Amino acid sequence: MSDKRSDNQIIHPVELQGLRALLAVADSGSFRSAAAELGYAQSAISRQVAELERAVEAPLFTRPGGRAKVSLTPAGEAAYLHARRALGEVHSLKASVKAAAHPGHTALRVGAFGTAAAALLPSALQALREQWPGVQVSLIDTSDDPRLADWLAEGRLDLALTINQPVDDRIEMIHLFEDPWVILTHRDSELATASDPTFELLDGKDVVAWSANGVLQLELETAWRKRGISPRVVYRTDDNLVLQRLVSAGLGDACVGRMAARRAADPLLTWLEPLDSLSPRRIDLCHPRGRDLDDAARTLSSALRSLASNA
Repeated sequence: MSDKRSDNQIIHPVELQGLRALLAVADSGSFRSAAAELGYAQSAISRQVAELERAVEAPLFTRPGGRAKVSLTPAGEAAYLHARRALGEVHSLKASVKAAAHPGHTALRVGAFGTAAAALLPSALQALREQWPGVQVSLIDTSDDPRLADWLAEGRLDLALTINQPVDDRIEMIHLFEDPWVILTHRDSELATASDPTFELLDGKDVVAWSANGVLQLELETAWRKRGISPRVVYRTDDNLVLQRLVSAGLGDACVGRMAARRAADPLLTWLEPLDSLSPRRIDLCHPRGRDLDDAARTLSSALRSLASNA
């Protein structure tokens, strides 16, 4: 229902449905796609956005018509940022109330990409168990998943180890360390004997690479091109162990993070760390902004930060 000011001007309330519709349309660029994502008819999404535009007294989208994507107006850009924060607060409220309503049941949901999960979590979880033996921990693989910030903001994750996570005002990011690219190679390879290694050593060489649709791999290959480095990608994989096995079999060299190279599973492998750098690899520990961590989460966070200082 609408309220009225003393001067009889109608005040249209801002509804959560309208904020969700705003985010969905802006992220997908389409009212049709937003309707499919949220489970509404397209007309319902259009109505929700129209009601939000009346409430804020400004058009939020440019609508070019046809198959062209809609885009946010300057007012829409401002509304988008506030909508994300507002919905993040709503999800935070739900998570806090749930935790308060069930104080005897402690469970942590931790997101991590593969290498961090293998290199950092086992020791950190051991420290957690020593202090909180009854805590249940669910580990979720969040490698290259664009929904990670949403999951944190919505309370689906309590903590997450991330790599090159974009800044998001809904989450707190604690910098742990840099994990630079290094060259992984066979101990008997020509590269292994380089006294002053550079990434130019990969020019014209066969390499094993990560899948081409991964953000980090795209950044790596962009950095190669900018430096005039043109390796021949002969194999691609999403599996770290498979990548290592291919390199140890002499089928190509690879660029991996230093943390992964240090944990190489095959004694036939070695790694070179050039003094020059390629694209950045920043490891952060993230948790929802504005929501206090419980004691178990703080213990795990402290253990991870301690381990990172020695990484």
